[in-house]
Amino acid sequence: MLLAVDVGNTQTVIGMFERDRLEKHWRISTQAQRTADELALVFQGLLEQEDLSFSRQVTGVALSSVVPQMTQAMREMTERYFHFPPLVVEPGVKTGLPILTDNPKEVGADRVVNAIAAFELLGGPCIVVDFGTATTFDAVSARGEYLGGAIAPGVEISTQALVSAGAQLRRIEFVPPRTVIGKSTVDAIRAGVIFGFAGQVDALVERMRAELGGAAPAVATGGLAPVILPHCRAIDRHEPWLTLTGLHIVYERNAASG
Repeated sequence: MLLAVDVGNTQTVIGMFERDRLEKHWRISTQAQRTADELALVFQGLLEQEDLSFSRQVTGVALSSVVPQMTQAMREMTERYFHFPPLVVEPGVKTGLPILTDNPKEVGADRVVNAIAAFELLGGPCIVVDFGTATTFDAVSARGEYLGGAIAPGVEISTQALVSAGAQLRRIEFVPPRTVIGKSTVDAIRAGVIFGFAGQVDALVERMRAELGGAAPAVATGGLAPVILPHCRAIDRHEPWLTLTGLHIVYERNAASG
Protein backbone atom coordinates (compact mmCIF):
# COMPACT_ATOMS: atom_id res chain seq x y z
CA MET A 1 0.00 0.00 0.00
CA LEU A 2 1.10 3.56 -0.67
CA LEU A 3 1.37 5.98 2.25
CA ALA A 4 0.83 9.52 0.89
CA VAL A 5 1.72 12.44 3.15
CA ASP A 6 1.22 16.16 2.54
CA VAL A 7 2.93 18.29 5.18
CA GLY A 8 1.49 21.81 5.34
CA ASN A 9 2.44 24.65 7.65
CA THR A 10 -0.57 24.05 9.89
CA GLN A 11 -1.86 20.55 9.14
CA THR A 12 -0.53 17.30 7.75
CA VAL A 13 -2.83 15.16 5.58
CA ILE A 14 -2.17 11.43 5.36
CA GLY A 15 -3.69 8.82 3.07
CA MET A 16 -3.35 5.09 2.44
CA PHE A 17 -3.88 3.89 -1.12
CA GLU A 18 -4.61 0.32 -2.14
CA ARG A 19 -3.68 0.41 -5.83
CA ASP A 20 -5.68 3.38 -7.20
CA ARG A 21 -8.14 3.64 -4.32
CA LEU A 22 -7.79 5.91 -1.31
CA GLU A 23 -8.75 3.55 1.50
CA LYS A 24 -8.07 5.67 4.61
CA HIS A 25 -7.21 9.26 5.34
CA TRP A 26 -6.31 11.38 8.36
CA ARG A 27 -5.62 15.02 9.16
CA ILE A 28 -3.26 15.90 12.04
CA SER A 29 -1.54 19.07 13.22
CA THR A 30 1.91 19.77 11.84
CA GLN A 31 4.52 19.87 14.58
CA ALA A 32 7.88 20.64 13.04
CA GLN A 33 9.83 19.63 16.14
CA ARG A 34 8.78 15.96 15.93
CA THR A 35 11.64 13.53 15.42
CA ALA A 36 11.61 10.56 13.05
CA ASP A 37 10.89 8.23 15.97
CA GLU A 38 8.01 10.37 17.20
CA LEU A 39 6.54 10.43 13.69
CA ALA A 40 6.79 6.64 13.56
CA LEU A 41 4.69 6.40 16.72
CA VAL A 42 2.06 8.76 15.30
CA PHE A 43 1.80 6.88 12.01
CA GLN A 44 1.78 3.51 13.72
CA GLY A 45 -1.09 4.61 15.97
CA LEU A 46 -3.18 5.92 13.07
CA LEU A 47 -2.71 2.76 11.02
CA GLU A 48 -3.38 0.39 13.90
CA GLN A 49 -6.71 2.12 14.61
CA GLU A 50 -7.77 0.95 11.14
CA ASP A 51 -6.30 -2.56 11.55
CA LEU A 52 -3.47 -1.74 9.16
CA SER A 53 0.09 -2.87 9.73
CA PHE A 54 2.76 -0.17 10.02
CA SER A 55 5.57 -2.61 9.34
CA ARG A 56 4.10 -4.99 6.77
CA GLN A 57 1.56 -3.19 4.58
CA VAL A 58 3.35 0.04 3.60
CA THR A 59 5.25 -0.62 0.37
CA GLY A 60 5.80 2.98 -0.73
CA VAL A 61 5.80 6.52 0.69
CA ALA A 62 5.06 9.69 -1.33
CA LEU A 63 5.70 13.02 0.34
CA SER A 64 5.01 16.66 -0.40
CA SER A 65 6.12 19.14 2.22
CA VAL A 66 6.52 22.88 2.70
CA VAL A 67 8.21 22.43 6.10
CA PRO A 68 11.90 21.54 5.56
CA GLN A 69 12.39 20.25 9.11
CA MET A 70 9.49 17.84 8.66
CA THR A 71 10.75 16.78 5.24
CA GLN A 72 14.00 15.63 6.80
CA ALA A 73 12.25 13.84 9.67
CA MET A 74 9.93 12.06 7.23
CA ARG A 75 12.91 10.92 5.14
CA GLU A 76 14.59 9.53 8.25
CA MET A 77 11.41 7.82 9.46
CA THR A 78 10.79 6.14 6.10
CA GLU A 79 14.33 4.88 5.72
CA ARG A 80 14.61 3.73 9.35
CA TYR A 81 11.26 1.97 9.69
CA PHE A 82 10.33 0.97 6.13
CA HIS A 83 13.88 0.46 4.83
CA PHE A 84 13.41 2.32 1.57
CA PRO A 85 13.56 6.03 0.66
CA PRO A 86 10.38 8.06 0.22
CA LEU A 87 9.44 9.68 -3.05
CA VAL A 88 9.67 13.39 -2.20
CA VAL A 89 8.09 15.85 -4.64
CA GLU A 90 10.99 18.20 -5.33
CA PRO A 91 13.10 19.41 -8.27
CA GLY A 92 14.32 16.41 -10.24
CA VAL A 93 11.28 14.23 -9.61
CA LYS A 94 9.22 13.30 -12.66
CA THR A 95 5.81 14.99 -12.36
CA GLY A 96 4.69 15.45 -15.96
CA LEU A 97 3.78 19.06 -15.13
CA PRO A 98 5.72 21.79 -16.92
CA ILE A 99 6.02 24.78 -14.58
CA LEU A 100 5.98 28.04 -16.52
CA THR A 101 6.79 30.46 -13.72
CA ASP A 102 9.81 32.76 -13.42
CA ASN A 103 11.38 30.45 -10.83
CA PRO A 104 9.83 26.95 -10.84
CA LYS A 105 11.72 25.99 -7.66
CA GLU A 106 9.63 28.53 -5.72
CA VAL A 107 6.37 26.66 -6.37
CA GLY A 108 5.37 24.61 -3.31
CA ALA A 109 5.17 20.85 -3.70
CA ASP A 110 1.53 20.88 -2.55
CA ARG A 111 0.60 23.29 -5.34
CA VAL A 112 2.38 21.10 -7.88
CA VAL A 113 0.53 17.92 -6.90
CA ASN A 114 -2.78 19.80 -6.64
CA ALA A 115 -2.34 21.03 -10.21
CA ILE A 116 -1.48 17.52 -11.41
CA ALA A 117 -4.56 16.03 -9.76
CA ALA A 118 -6.85 18.80 -10.99
CA PHE A 119 -5.71 18.39 -14.59
CA GLU A 120 -6.17 14.62 -14.32
CA LEU A 121 -9.73 15.09 -13.00
CA LEU A 122 -10.93 18.09 -15.00
CA GLY A 123 -8.62 18.51 -17.96
CA GLY A 124 -7.44 21.98 -18.81
CA PRO A 125 -7.57 24.83 -18.46
CA CYS A 126 -8.57 24.60 -14.81
CA ILE A 127 -8.15 26.40 -11.50
CA VAL A 128 -7.31 25.02 -8.04
CA VAL A 129 -8.23 26.77 -4.80
CA ASP A 130 -6.61 25.37 -1.65
CA PHE A 131 -7.82 26.57 1.76
CA GLY A 132 -4.77 26.09 3.95
CA THR A 133 -2.53 28.31 6.06
CA ALA A 134 -2.68 30.52 2.98
CA THR A 135 -5.49 30.40 0.44
CA THR A 136 -3.78 29.59 -2.83
CA PHE A 137 -5.15 29.91 -6.35
CA ASP A 138 -3.40 27.99 -9.13
CA ALA A 139 -3.97 28.06 -12.88
CA VAL A 140 -3.33 25.13 -15.23
CA SER A 141 -3.33 25.56 -19.00
CA ALA A 142 -5.17 23.52 -21.62
CA ARG A 143 -1.91 21.64 -22.19
CA GLY A 144 -1.50 20.74 -18.54
CA GLU A 145 1.10 23.40 -17.78
CA TYR A 146 1.34 25.15 -14.43
CA LEU A 147 0.99 28.85 -15.26
CA GLY A 148 1.16 30.47 -11.81
CA GLY A 149 -1.40 31.74 -9.36
CA ALA A 150 -2.24 33.93 -6.41
CA ILE A 151 -1.63 33.65 -2.67
CA ALA A 152 -3.88 35.26 -0.06
CA PRO A 153 -3.76 35.07 3.76
CA GLY A 154 -5.65 32.01 4.96
CA VAL A 155 -9.00 32.09 6.71
CA GLU A 156 -7.72 30.96 10.09
CA ILE A 157 -4.57 33.08 10.30
CA SER A 158 -6.47 36.16 9.11
CA THR A 159 -9.05 35.65 11.83
CA GLN A 160 -6.36 35.10 14.45
CA ALA A 161 -4.61 38.31 13.40
CA LEU A 162 -7.87 40.25 13.62
CA VAL A 163 -8.69 38.96 17.08
CA SER A 164 -5.17 39.43 18.45
CA ALA A 165 -5.04 43.03 17.24
CA GLY A 166 -8.52 43.99 18.44
CA ALA A 167 -8.81 44.42 22.21
CA GLN A 168 -12.58 43.88 22.23
CA LEU A 169 -12.69 41.13 19.60
CA ARG A 170 -12.73 37.43 20.41
CA ARG A 171 -12.19 34.11 18.74
CA ILE A 172 -15.10 32.66 16.81
CA GLU A 173 -16.34 29.31 15.67
CA PHE A 174 -16.50 29.19 11.87
CA VAL A 175 -20.29 29.02 11.65
CA PRO A 176 -22.09 31.28 9.15
CA PRO A 177 -24.42 33.89 10.66
CA ARG A 178 -28.02 34.08 9.51
CA THR A 179 -27.48 37.45 7.85
CA VAL A 180 -24.59 39.47 6.49
CA ILE A 181 -25.59 42.33 8.79
CA GLY A 182 -24.40 40.95 12.11
CA LYS A 183 -26.40 41.83 15.21
CA SER A 184 -23.50 41.04 17.57
CA THR A 185 -19.73 41.33 17.45
CA VAL A 186 -19.39 37.58 17.01
CA ASP A 187 -21.86 37.49 14.11
CA ALA A 188 -20.23 40.55 12.57
CA ILE A 189 -16.84 38.81 12.60
CA ARG A 190 -18.38 35.63 11.23
CA ALA A 191 -20.05 37.57 8.43
CA GLY A 192 -16.85 39.39 7.54
CA VAL A 193 -14.73 36.26 7.57
CA ILE A 194 -17.04 33.73 5.91
CA PHE A 195 -18.83 35.92 3.39
CA GLY A 196 -15.75 38.05 2.86
CA PHE A 197 -13.53 35.11 1.97
CA ALA A 198 -16.26 33.64 -0.24
CA GLY A 199 -16.33 36.92 -2.14
CA GLN A 200 -12.54 36.90 -2.42
CA VAL A 201 -12.60 33.39 -3.88
CA ASP A 202 -15.30 34.27 -6.41
CA ALA A 203 -13.49 37.44 -7.49
CA LEU A 204 -10.07 35.82 -7.96
CA VAL A 205 -11.44 32.72 -9.71
CA GLU A 206 -13.47 34.84 -12.14
CA ARG A 207 -10.43 37.01 -12.91
CA MET A 208 -8.34 33.90 -13.54
CA ARG A 209 -11.08 32.44 -15.74
CA ALA A 210 -11.05 35.57 -17.85
CA GLU A 211 -7.27 35.29 -18.33
CA LEU A 212 -7.58 31.59 -19.19
CA GLY A 213 -10.27 32.16 -21.77
CA GLY A 214 -13.49 32.25 -19.75
CA ALA A 215 -14.51 28.61 -19.20
CA ALA A 216 -12.01 27.01 -16.83
CA PRO A 217 -13.63 24.84 -14.11
CA ALA A 218 -12.46 25.43 -10.54
CA VAL A 219 -11.85 22.76 -7.91
CA ALA A 220 -11.39 23.45 -4.20
CA THR A 221 -9.57 21.54 -1.49
CA GLY A 222 -8.10 22.15 1.97
CA GLY A 223 -9.26 21.84 5.56
CA LEU A 224 -11.43 24.97 5.67
CA ALA A 225 -13.00 24.54 2.24
CA PRO A 226 -16.32 23.23 3.69
CA VAL A 227 -16.69 26.45 5.69
CA ILE A 228 -16.39 28.80 2.73
CA LEU A 229 -17.60 26.81 -0.29
CA PRO A 230 -21.35 26.87 0.49
CA HIS A 231 -21.20 30.65 0.03
CA CYS A 232 -19.14 30.66 -3.20
CA ARG A 233 -20.55 30.83 -6.71
CA ALA A 234 -17.38 30.24 -8.72
CA ILE A 235 -16.30 26.78 -7.48
CA ASP A 236 -17.45 23.81 -9.56
CA ARG A 237 -16.14 20.90 -7.54
CA HIS A 238 -14.93 20.04 -4.05
CA GLU A 239 -12.19 17.40 -3.70
CA PRO A 240 -11.12 17.14 -0.03
CA TRP A 241 -8.23 14.77 -0.80
CA LEU A 242 -6.99 16.38 -4.03
CA THR A 243 -3.40 16.66 -2.78
CA LEU A 244 -3.27 12.99 -1.83
CA THR A 245 -4.58 12.08 -5.29
CA GLY A 246 -1.81 14.16 -6.85
CA LEU A 247 0.80 12.42 -4.72
CA HIS A 248 -0.51 9.05 -5.86
CA ILE A 249 -0.27 10.13 -9.50
CA VAL A 250 3.31 11.36 -9.10
CA TYR A 251 4.31 8.16 -7.30
CA GLU A 252 2.88 6.01 -10.09
CA ARG A 253 4.60 8.06 -12.78
CA ASN A 254 7.96 7.63 -11.13
CA ALA A 255 7.39 3.93 -10.43
CA ALA A 256 6.49 3.39 -14.08
CA SER A 257 9.66 5.15 -15.26
CA GLY A 258 11.71 2.85 -13.07
